[in-house]
Amino acid sequence: MVGGETEKHRELKRLALRWAQTNGFSIAACEVRVPKSGYRADVAACSRGAERRTAVFECKQARADLLKDAQREDEARRKVEELSARVRNLEELIGGHRPDLRKGEALFAEFDAWDFSGVDHATHRRTLEQLATWQGRVLRGTKFAKLFRWRAADFFYLVSEDGIFAEAEIPAGWGLLVRRGEELALARKPVWAEAKEEARRTLAECIGISATRAVNRAMDVELPPSPWAPER
Repeated sequence: MVGGETEKHRELKRLALRWAQTNGFSIAACEVRVPKSGYRADVAACSRGAERRTAVFECKQARADLLKDAQREDEARRKVEELSARVRNLEELIGGHRPDLRKGEALFAEFDAWDFSGVDHATHRRTLEQLATWQGRVLRGTKFAKLFRWRAADFFYLVSEDGIFAEAEIPAGWGLLVRRGEELALARKPVWAEAKEEARRTLAECIGISATRAVNRAMDVELPPSPWAPER
């Protein structure tokens, strides 16, 4: 079990694995790295044959989990722009009262930089902290939007307990599978993202790697260091 994972989350992954394999995605694994994204999917799967299709499943047991990951990108970017402007205004105001903060590196004062590192200004510090938080959401908290926009797979599914999300909260392009007893029911169909063949192939390879690692753990297989590993 993944460190810190709850039984509910693990059960959703188990159901997603079963649903994938009974709906045409016969090759599947958990904790699969999605190529070129920096993200790890709870479950990823692909079909067999020349007309291979791929799918990514993200499991959310609580509404707060989705809202944390699916922060709307446009809202986050607007907030970053707003806070950046507020920081600039604050620094101009502070600099107007503290000309000694100029670094003196430019010939003309209007082009000179400010050094606020030694200034203890509560509002400035708090605004910078807020800016850093929202910038983090732009970079890391738009997982659902980015995976769909990058066409990392052909289909994307959110897997959740029943009745915890409003329709408007479901990420654009994603389908919704809800748990009802021991089964998953398709509550909303996904949009076909039509991944490129290279993306399908590399995701299939990552599924194979994750599946192999899972089998090795289950069978207590310990591998010797690879002869191709770089020397330290």
